[in-house]
Amino acid sequence: MNILVINCGSSSLKYQLIDTDTEKVLAKGLCERIGINDSVLNHTPNGGEKVVIKVDMPNHKTAIEQVIKALTDKEIGVIGSLEEIAAIGHRVVHGGEKFASSVPITDEVMKALDECTPLAPLHNPPNIIGINACTEAMPGVPQVGVFDTAYHQTMPKHAYMYALPYEYYEKYGIRKYGFHGTSHKFVAEQAAKMLNKPLEELKIITCHVGSGASIAAIKYGKSVDTTMGFTPLDGLVMGTRCGTIDPAVPLFIMDQENLTTDQMSAIMNKKSGVLGISGVSADTRDVWAAAKAGDEKAILARDMFFYRIRGYIGRYIAAMNGADAIVFTAGVGENDVGSRALMCQDLDFLGIKMDPEKNEAARAIEYDISAEDSKIKLLVVPTNEELAIARETLKLIKK
Repeated sequence: MNILVINCGSSSLKYQLIDTDTEKVLAKGLCERIGINDSVLNHTPNGGEKVVIKVDMPNHKTAIEQVIKALTDKEIGVIGSLEEIAAIGHRVVHGGEKFASSVPITDEVMKALDECTPLAPLHNPPNIIGINACTEAMPGVPQVGVFDTAYHQTMPKHAYMYALPYEYYEKYGIRKYGFHGTSHKFVAEQAAKMLNKPLEELKIITCHVGSGASIAAIKYGKSVDTTMGFTPLDGLVMGTRCGTIDPAVPLFIMDQENLTTDQMSAIMNKKSGVLGISGVSADTRDVWAAAKAGDEKAILARDMFFYRIRGYIGRYIAAMNGADAIVFTAGVGENDVGSRALMCQDLDFLGIKMDPEKNEAARAIEYDISAEDSKIKLLVVPTNEELAIARETLKLIKK
């Protein structure tokens, strides 16, 4: 069965066509500059070279039509017709408290998604546009919404509430929601398979560390805490995001610099993190290289980055009264040998010990990098959010 996975941005559309019988990617691509001049479709069929198609895409409906055209093309396509697409799975960023799991798309669901827009004004509108575009271009094809926030809806109230007047939670839904849920769920399930134990018997800390980064505490298969909060700005130091700070700091800066809320938001989301501290780059590879060369600000950015990660690992071991495994995933977690070592540095008192040779060998593959006497397993698990969305979609359309 072929499932089309869609991830819509405001001017972009990522896609993968996945054969769920084999879980192979038949084709993948990216529509860029939708609604802007010089729009382009990058399409890569399985086993083939990337094809760059310059085509006018004034809206997402046109982009979807171009994706279908590419998928069914006699030369670069991978299917004979639209009828070979059984369903569409959509990544949706924010489901608020309305969705604790993936759901088939209905009129009621679309209304609820619209009601969640104030919680994710930059992300949910493009997700909604993508669903509507698929409805127009592929009428009758079942669609499923898979939410970044849904997996974390199992957090206990004492973990997700903020110590603000309770009325703000009641009126506006101010609370921790968490993100990267699809990734955390996927790698936790894969880790359980690697350990050959039921997920429901394990305590796992999943570290999704890339340009955007979050850590989750997963106790017996359920998320009980995570670093991202009301927005993806909270928690770890990231590429351009500041992570957790004293909430009085932005108020002080706004007063001193006479800034608007939008300007302050842009500073915290786009000009902070390792970029803001180092002044070098938002890419950790560039910053770590500068640190190695002796750049003091880059060294500071690196030390802050890993200090925060280690702190949350310790915090979540305490929250779950122990841990069976720590999982590293996403761009940095899967590929950066040195970063993984620094994430575990000075945690040996907790019984966390990494095997340097195993760590060196683990690059974007599932691998156990623990030392023989490590009390907590250290695992590298490449994330695959598109496959996770396809699995969720398949599960629901079978019902």
